Amino acid sequence: MTLLDAPPRKARAAVAALFLTNGAVFFNIVPRYPQIKADLGVSNAVFGTSLAAYPVGALLAGLLAGAAIRWLGSARVASYGIVLTTIATLAIPFTPHWVAFAGALFLIGALDSVVDVAQNAHGLRVQRLYGRSILNSLHGVWSIGAVLGGLMGAAAAGLKLPLGVHLAISAVLFSGIALIAYRYLLTGPEDAERTAAAPESPPRRFFTGAIVRMLAALGVLAAAGALVEDAGASWGALFFTEDLLAGAATAGLAVVAMQGAMTVGRLLGDRVVDRFGQRTVVRAGGALAAVGMGLALALPSVPTALAGFALAGLGVATLVPAAMHTADELPGLPPGTGLTIVSWLLRGGFLLSPPLVGLIADQTSLRVGLLSVVLAGAVTFVLGRVLVNQHQTRH
Repeated sequence: MTLLDAPPRKARAAVAALFLTNGAVFFNIVPRYPQIKADLGVSNAVFGTSLAAYPVGALLAGLLAGAAIRWLGSARVASYGIVLTTIATLAIPFTPHWVAFAGALFLIGALDSVVDVAQNAHGLRVQRLYGRSILNSLHGVWSIGAVLGGLMGAAAAGLKLPLGVHLAISAVLFSGIALIAYRYLLTGPEDAERTAAAPESPPRRFFTGAIVRMLAALGVLAAAGALVEDAGASWGALFFTEDLLAGAATAGLAVVAMQGAMTVGRLLGDRVVDRFGQRTVVRAGGALAAVGMGLALALPSVPTALAGFALAGLGVATLVPAAMHTADELPGLPPGTGLTIVSWLLRGGFLLSPPLVGLIADQTSLRVGLLSVVLAGAVTFVLGRVLVNQHQTRH
């Protein structure tokens, strides 16, 4: 099958629709958090505890993704998983207690973790047919979906649309997109494209010492990317207000700068990766993130901080897709296993990053805490050498 054939193009559009939908579903809820907190009548500490149920659910369920993919196929798991996720969001308006709200988020996080692995597994199947990198752009489309979902949620809040009506509209819209996309996804065994590309595949050795070490290195790389991304989301605004004494409007630009640069980097990353190899691009990106944030912290001001967050986002833009691609290409593992493990470790990074930075900030300052971004960039530069450099094209 060649690039000019219709099925790969349709499958790429379909899997891109899944990435967009996956990003949009959860971020529809985030702008409604103030209303949800007010309706529950809880403190910030209790509300924060309930929010932690989402990553906990993702961590506990994430390791089941590989088995689900081998049983049902990545296309079915990703598409119908999104439908189930939208259905789970419909429980939120009817949660009378913060524990029930936490339970809903736990279920949503669990479903999302499985969907995330499945959509990446299917994206890598399509990538093998293309014979060149497309995974970075798919992650860029996810970021666009997250922005779209956030705008939808903000508009619904501004219009004072009842939460139940808002989430019902979201569920119908994004479930419909996921079900339509399912019709155009690839069929057949999960390793069909891999077998066609390399008929003489090595025997399955499962978890040898070398594979375990590779998975550990890839997990650390993915967690480093999570730490950098979370720094903008969790601590950017606080750094601007507490350390730089910026106003609320300006402080909100920290996460915009990081996510905007990351989205651009992902949308353009495939061409750069195809030209220079993902190992080279990721290591250069790690150095860029470390130097950019390091200069911003050494010479703190609003302009340098915005530039630092933007360079950090741009620097790690291709990191997670590269780690996932390399994990999925590890020889001797059942389909989806390496991808599942690295995705699980990535979510562990998102869970551990906020308390780690917060602990350092409490003991010293947030400026010192954000040196974790510099460290993550340095770790990326060092460990990036384990990545597959050139995309393995199909012959």
